[in-house]
Amino acid sequence: MSGRITDYSYLFLSSALRAKEPKMLTKDRMDRMLDAPSFDEAAKLLMDCGYPDMSGMDAGGIEKALSAHRAEAFEEIRALIPESAILEVFSLKYDYHNAKVLIKAESADVDGKYLLSVSGNVPLEVFVDAYHAGDYSPLPEKLAKALDEAKSIINRTENPQLADFVLDKAYFAEMKELSEKLYSPFLTDYVRLAIDGANLRATVRTLRIGRDIDFLRNALISGGSIDAGELAEAAFSDIGFAPLFETTPYKDAALLGAEAVNGGRLTEFEKECDNVLTRFFGGAGYTTFGAQPVIAYIAALENEITAARMILTGKLSGVDPSLIRERLRDISA
Repeated sequence: MSGRITDYSYLFLSSALRAKEPKMLTKDRMDRMLDAPSFDEAAKLLMDCGYPDMSGMDAGGIEKALSAHRAEAFEEIRALIPESAILEVFSLKYDYHNAKVLIKAESADVDGKYLLSVSGNVPLEVFVDAYHAGDYSPLPEKLAKALDEAKSIINRTENPQLADFVLDKAYFAEMKELSEKLYSPFLTDYVRLAIDGANLRATVRTLRIGRDIDFLRNALISGGSIDAGELAEAAFSDIGFAPLFETTPYKDAALLGAEAVNGGRLTEFEKECDNVLTRFFGGAGYTTFGAQPVIAYIAALENEITAARMILTGKLSGVDPSLIRERLRDISA
């Protein structure tokens, strides 16, 4: 587009996405899927939300269908969005996800192909060919550098967790850099909030498995509203990490995290971390058009796909509906 981009530049896309919202997965639709007498019937109910018929599929087929649904939605948005970097922020996750899958599958000598996503910024075929050829030049520079470092670490240590630290730090740093290229305080706030959530999770998991402060320092990511060094020090102090989150949206999650460290349930903590972001995006519903409702729609789509995956794989495995319901995150639609 020529000229300065304003909220009005998003008018058509915002309207198109608003028209799609009534078909999105709601709590009522989730309940109907959970109460369906079989996996096949639950899968057919999801067709009301525009998904393909996944009845008769196995777990790999479900993952492939959900990934294709996301990729199709992303392509529709990409064709209309005035600032492509907004979609790149959300697609970036799948580039780094694919990097983790390829590295871990090779290290464990297994076929992880069904776990790869077509929703990244790098076309999947290009990514896979570059990885197996050992020539990362077709990949974006930051991704290529992180991939090379992570692969070197896992080859040297056989510790996939250390490789994940490298990729996660690169992912959040690149996401932050992309968001700062745009004039969208809403997107910048989301990235900062996501980093805070990732650091809170890393802190709780580190303490639960009894690792030391150096391990935590290596896991924490810079760029959040809470200084990573301060968080590491607090986590190993008598006061603990929870007070640092007292004035943030993660206040309740931090308290649940402190309980989880001392033997409490990790499920409730993880769920509340995710719900913080859902509530954040839910606030965009009051904005009629502009970048903000588009960003919120993309986030809602991601949340919907996560919920669909949890329900379908749970039903397929014969998990009691009450247990699936317990793990489901809030739905903003």
